[in-house]
Amino acid sequence: MHTPREMPECAETRSEKKQSGKKAMSSADGHWLAAAPAGRLLRYNRSDSARASASPGRIASAGCRRMPRPDPFEPQSLRELRSSLLRWYDEKGRELPWRKTRDPYRVWVSEIMLQQTRVSAVVPRYERFLGRFPSLETLAAARPAAVLAEWSGLGYYRRARNLHRAAKAITRAGRYPATARDWRQLPGVGRYTAAAIASIAFDEPAAVVDGNVERVLRRMLGAIDRKREAWSAAGELMDRARPGDFNQAMMELGATVCLPGAPRCTECPIRKFCRTRGRGTARSGKPRLKKYVCYGLATRRGSVLLVRRSPTESLMPGMWELPALDPPSTGPRLATVRHSITLTDYTATLVAHSGRPSGRARWARISRLDRLPLTGVTKKILKKAGIIE
Repeated sequence: MHTPREMPECAETRSEKKQSGKKAMSSADGHWLAAAPAGRLLRYNRSDSARASASPGRIASAGCRRMPRPDPFEPQSLRELRSSLLRWYDEKGRELPWRKTRDPYRVWVSEIMLQQTRVSAVVPRYERFLGRFPSLETLAAARPAAVLAEWSGLGYYRRARNLHRAAKAITRAGRYPATARDWRQLPGVGRYTAAAIASIAFDEPAAVVDGNVERVLRRMLGAIDRKREAWSAAGELMDRARPGDFNQAMMELGATVCLPGAPRCTECPIRKFCRTRGRGTARSGKPRLKKYVCYGLATRRGSVLLVRRSPTESLMPGMWELPALDPPSTGPRLATVRHSITLTDYTATLVAHSGRPSGRARWARISRLDRLPLTGVTKKILKKAGIIE
């Protein structure tokens, strides 16, 4: 058993030291590793974490006394970390609609929607989607175009197609998958999503690692260099008594406290175990591209001219959009919006256009546009122009 490296005892640490005599709260499960089957986890190398302790050059306040930082993997520390994090989550966690249920269908829909999409954008769309497709059976029986139409504006439309395909597969099977391993057999469900659903809906102690959790682990342990190390560490920290809540607590901590640029360390419920105190570097993302596009608006007797994308397109196949004008028109601008797709930021301008149907272009009744799978930028720019609500 290694001896934890020392860290500076600054103001934040001294405050914690006053509480060191209090007995740590413990969860009912005890040390997770004691109950885990042999070979189930890729073990995280704790000696790496010890070597990664802050160097003297990173000490925030000169002259601070040095004191040991608790090892979060030691049994007593592990119990305290779990109970502190879960208590914080119970008191401070955001009220989100999918956290009010353990219904597999609703949990699954929320996790698919939250893939690479902000929580603030998902909340209203989640409730609207469930209003249109309130059960697995209604989703499985729907037409693909109807599912895409309801998904319009959320982006990453392959998620909607896979969700629909998976709903049909589950309906044929007659039951939901009960384990993370089984969930991964469905289209659109990867390791993270499978673990999230299985832990929340079925209490399987399957750890999750998304960008938020990885950042928390990287800062707390100071030595997470590869993704599989993060998965291993997350598995060791997992609370087996409340796996779904523990996973959501880790994600909530990364989303609201352990932020990429300005972590709120004084608000962190497990800061006493953190080796970097927010100084850990976050992975830099890929550079974003900028593009400018121009669309034409042609209307006639309550209809608008739209173009259907080819079913063979790699991006948004079969969806409807406004006619793109290339080169851009010099006519009067009706609206301008900004829109992001994967790693590209678009500035889209709408101008008056006297187009006529040809090829894949058709007149579409404005009153029926909510039934068509519109691309996100088309929906956004039509709203901005006051064509739809």
